Amino acid sequence: MNDLWVALGLVLVLEGALYALFPQRMVDMMKQLPEIPVPMLRAMGFFAVALGWLVVWLIRGN
Repeated sequence: MNDLWVALGLVLVLEGALYALFPQRMVDMMKQLPEIPVPMLRAMGFFAVALGWLVVWLIRGN
C-alpha cells in the first residue's frame, strides 16, 4: 500500500512541476483539448496505461 501512495505522490510532483514551470503552455494545451477526437484521446489513455503498467512490471520484476 505504501507503493501506491508513493506513486500517487510522484504523479502529483510531476503534474505540479509542469504547471509551475510552464503555466501558459499548460493553459494553451487545455484549450486545444476539445479539438482532439474522442477516439484519439481514448487511445492515448490506453497507451499511457499500458506504458505505465510495463514500466512498473519491468522495474518490479514479474
